[in-house]
Amino acid sequence: MCGIVGAFSFSDSPFAVSEPYIVQMRDTLIHRGPDGAGVWISPNRNVGLGHRRLAIIDLSETASQPMCNEDGALWVVFNGEIYNHAEIRQELESLGGHRWKTDHSDTEVILHAFEQWGIDCLQRFRGMFAIAIWDQGKQELWLIRDRVGIKPLYYSIHHGRIVFASEIKALLQDPAQTRAVNEEGFFHYLSFLTVPAPDTLFDGIHKLPSGTWMRVRADGQVREYRYWDVLDHTQSLAGMAEEEIAGRILAELRTSVKLRKVSDVPVGVFLSGGIDSSTNAALFSEGEASVVKTFSIGYDGEYLSYQNELHYARLVADKVGAEYHEKLLGIQDLIDFLPRMVQLQDEPIGDPVCVPVYYVSKLARDNGVIVCQVGEGADELFCGYPHWKTLLNAQKLDNLPVPRWLKTALTAALCFVGMNKDWRYEYLRRSSSGLPLFWGGAGAFTDVQKMNLLSTRMRKKFAGRTSWEVLAPIRKRFEEKSRDKEPLDWMAYLDLNLRLPELLLMRVDKMCMGVSLEGRVPFLDHKFVELAMSVPARLKTATGTLKYILKKAVRGVIPDEIIDRKKQGFAAPIHEWYEGHLGLIAEQELKAFCMHTDLLNWEELKKAFNTKHKAALWPLLNAALWHKEYFMREEI
Repeated sequence: MCGIVGAFSFSDSPFAVSEPYIVQMRDTLIHRGPDGAGVWISPNRNVGLGHRRLAIIDLSETASQPMCNEDGALWVVFNGEIYNHAEIRQELESLGGHRWKTDHSDTEVILHAFEQWGIDCLQRFRGMFAIAIWDQGKQELWLIRDRVGIKPLYYSIHHGRIVFASEIKALLQDPAQTRAVNEEGFFHYLSFLTVPAPDTLFDGIHKLPSGTWMRVRADGQVREYRYWDVLDHTQSLAGMAEEEIAGRILAELRTSVKLRKVSDVPVGVFLSGGIDSSTNAALFSEGEASVVKTFSIGYDGEYLSYQNELHYARLVADKVGAEYHEKLLGIQDLIDFLPRMVQLQDEPIGDPVCVPVYYVSKLARDNGVIVCQVGEGADELFCGYPHWKTLLNAQKLDNLPVPRWLKTALTAALCFVGMNKDWRYEYLRRSSSGLPLFWGGAGAFTDVQKMNLLSTRMRKKFAGRTSWEVLAPIRKRFEEKSRDKEPLDWMAYLDLNLRLPELLLMRVDKMCMGVSLEGRVPFLDHKFVELAMSVPARLKTATGTLKYILKKAVRGVIPDEIIDRKKQGFAAPIHEWYEGHLGLIAEQELKAFCMHTDLLNWEELKKAFNTKHKAALWPLLNAALWHKEYFMREEI
């Protein structure tokens, strides 16, 4: 796990890449790699690669990056882990012609695999990765993001060069990089709590979408290609018995967890007390000679909006014989963390769960652990959210043969009488437009709410537009590739393409790496994802039970008390905290944001501070703090 940076100056550009230029970018990422640093500049100074190292696999100096192959024709910088690297190395050795300088570095396997199979080598990799490969002979740069988007990779093309990095803050070290708000990105952020790839909230700075590679040639020609789509790898399990499907799920998950135990440094587990993290802890403990360390976060009080789950976490830790660690957070922990949170995020991640994720990561690192397994992905793959079930039922009703003109008339009537600001109206509006009701699992504001929040100028700029334009290409792929076109399959597919890679996995990556901790995600192993997306939708909510088939698969692995308890997501008591000092901070910061930008309508925001829904302003506070950090500080 590391931080990577680099630059490629095109053939018609006078810009020469220098070591100080690369090092300045690289060393903004020390938190991603405190164990070492490297830099390489090509002989003609058109390419530079930089690397910060968090040593996890092959701790020797020979495994340091940037790394080249035998003859220096290929160079690589890489962030992530290739879990099946030993198997691929064995295959390469059997083919002959490869000389190795490391004992078991997965980075070196990437080089020789690319040397052997070209870009098709990606089909052999099982892991999480952001990779940059420089082909000296062809004068080509390859940028690659893993299938599910667990690791980030940002880039910017300007002034005759492409610059890339694990984090945006590194790109901002380039003095020629424009620093401006991407207003299109801001418009969509208000819908999704994140800016969908390939955009970011910085104008001109992009992120490589998940499952995609990009090839850049010396003349500046860019080709982007989606090399993996889960719907290309599903299979029909319709005729398979329920028990057999459950058995396959458990077997594949057991393999995924085992792969993610591979490390030359201590590995632990985040434990919330829910099904997913509890399953991780139980499977991780199987066959372990040493005691597994688990880490849990709770809050220093009882809140209506969030109940502590620590007693469930302790129950699981006790069952698997784990060493249990917990930390209780209060509102001051959140307030103290806000400046650092914004720095680590780079662009707003409008989800307050960033706060507990950071503190549980710090708890793990403070207790000697360098790698932790986390539970993201299971709820999206197996329908674990109660509101998904509600929306799924609504979609089934919406699919009944009701004339569209009637829906349109009802939508207009509700708008006329002023009943157009809640989610019921939003779903009716989508239905009357012939669109699916589900636009992602992280809805922030309805379209009406969003337009009301925007400034007059922004309302005019985005009049008649919605964030469906972001989802339309994803929907097109789904319609073309999905076998059954079930509404639940659409929900999972959409979140695999947007909410998971750009929101949930980024909060894990940014917060974990903020304390130099690697987060591994067993439920998002691509082989497991392909299997989960092959399971018939009916088995995910059979008998009206959320995650029915996953619960069946893990029954006997974790206590029934965990499986049968009421669902509670990993969250923070933001609602209650907004009633105190956090609310005052939010009001002050948002007022200043409105004064210095022409993005939001302060008069509309003021109304929200006088309602019981002020906690919904968290993503706006996040954006205001981001703008203050990256646009208002004196040294900028």
